[in-house]
Amino acid sequence: MDIQELKRLWMAEEEQAHIHGWDFSHINDRYQEEEDLPWDYREIVRTYLCEEAELLDIDTGGGEFLLSLNHPHHHTAATEGYPPNVELCRKLLLPLGIRFREMADHSRMPFKDGEFDLVINRHGDYCSSELWRILKSGGIFITEQVGEDNDRDLVELLLPGTPKPFPGWNLQTQSKALQAQGFQVLRGEECFRPIRFYDVGALVWFARIIEWEFPDFSVEGCFDRLLEAQRILENKGVIEGRIHRFLMVAQKGQGG
Repeated sequence: MDIQELKRLWMAEEEQAHIHGWDFSHINDRYQEEEDLPWDYREIVRTYLCEEAELLDIDTGGGEFLLSLNHPHHHTAATEGYPPNVELCRKLLLPLGIRFREMADHSRMPFKDGEFDLVINRHGDYCSSELWRILKSGGIFITEQVGEDNDRDLVELLLPGTPKPFPGWNLQTQSKALQAQGFQVLRGEECFRPIRFYDVGALVWFARIIEWEFPDFSVEGCFDRLLEAQRILENKGVIEGRIHRFLMVAQKGQGG
């Protein structure tokens, strides 16, 4: 395949790089990640979830994971700040009776003091003082986070020298921050696992979607680096990087 044909294909991927919710099905068979995490976030959440618990999912995306829990809707709330996902949640969650709120500012959450037994957050932002405020005494916060070193090999391949978007976002620093707020960290784990791409077009789509990690990425601006990625693919059969994840389960103290 000649260079101009590659460029045409990659620009077509760039043009298609839009998602609703958190749907990566466009590249499902062309990349792999998160297939071997050492924990099961869903099962951990279920461990702390009882039918009468008041549950909040922060940065719910399109509500996909939240709905998969099958928690009673009248005991369920969710927030989201990304505009396309906000509209999706309004159409999907509100008619079910789930208390959905648009929220971009995590330091001012639209909920009452001590409203929730369990707050969950997968790959979203949070404010520890607000978590403390909205959780009941003894309430639990469970989060799986994308760490500061996520995809750095791929970022260096396409955009060498790009600063980390979230320095200090790691298990040690963030667990200390929760403890400083008064939480007891019941569980903390951190891991690095492979992410693999089997064609460069899938990497183009991914880089456009994950714009905070790949700022100002474009096929035109990074074309020489994409050709290098193509050479790696042809030599090794795969373009590989590392994901960075960490998990925390924290409890608000009794009487807090």
